[in-house]
Order: sequence, then structure tokens, then C-alpha cells
Amino acid sequence: MARERTCCWLAESISEARETLGFSLWAYVFMPDHVHLIIHFNQLEYNIGQVLKSIKLPVSRKVLAFLRTEAPEWLPRLAQKRGNRTEYHFWQRGGGYDRNITEPRTLEQMIEYLHLNPVRKGLVQYAIDWKWSSARWFLDKTPGPLVVDQIPYEWTAGMTDA
Repeated sequence: MARERTCCWLAESISEARETLGFSLWAYVFMPDHVHLIIHFNQLEYNIGQVLKSIKLPVSRKVLAFLRTEAPEWLPRLAQKRGNRTEYHFWQRGGGYDRNITEPRTLEQMIEYLHLNPVRKGLVQYAIDWKWSSARWFLDKTPGPLVVDQIPYEWTAGMTDA
């Protein structure tokens, strides 16, 4: 249940960030301990740090507010001392791992890789069975909990499942 709630908050945050910052969501998968997103910026200049902050900060605030009222015993697991202050970190520190995709074939490989994450981790037998993924959308256009944007033709020409 806690993971479901956090995934809902994350989906909301991604939707709000993409509306505010003007990027398209091409594929995603939420794992128990990490998230994969393939996004495309609709303008040439962008700030990936701002995107990450816009997604992560609202989720952190909701998680911490929930824990303070509903499960304060979990707060020490997120606590880190910084001088005389105690800070709470829901997300792992650092910017994550990002890369620019420049070729349609690479895009196809990355989408397949992220969709197969739940299968490789033994969470489901088939990628389409993982609720927090865009895999079902790529199979038969069934919408999931997070709406995926249509990938433009120039990126999908030659793809096997887009």
C-alpha cells in the first residue's frame, strides 16, 4: 500500500512537471527502489536539474508529511545529520543517471530495457503485467496510471513495437 501511494504521488508530480516545464513523456517504469523515465524536451534549451527538482521535491514533501503523522518510526531511516541540523532525504542523493538518446534504434533499445526491469527483478513474468510501466501502452495503447505522449514518427520509423 505504501508503494502504491508513493507511485501515485510520483505520477502526479511527473504530470505536473511536464505540463509546467513542457516536456513529453515517452516511456516510464517505476521500480520499488528506482525510476526510469524517457522524456523529450519540446524546446532546444532545458534544465534537467529543474526537471528532477520539479518531480522529486513534491514527492519528498508528501512522503515526509505522511511519515510525520502516520509512521514517525520510519523517519530515522531517512535522517542525515548536517552540522547541528537533521535533514530527511527520501531520494538517493545525486542527480541520477541520464543520457541523451540521438538515434531511433537506441530509443527502442532503451524502452525495451526499462520495460523489462520488473521482469529481470522477478516482480512479474511479463513486462505488460507491471502496473507502473508504459509497457502495456506500447503493446496495445491501453493507458496506464501515467499518460504517455505519442512518439513522433521520425523517432519510431523502423521500431518493432512503437
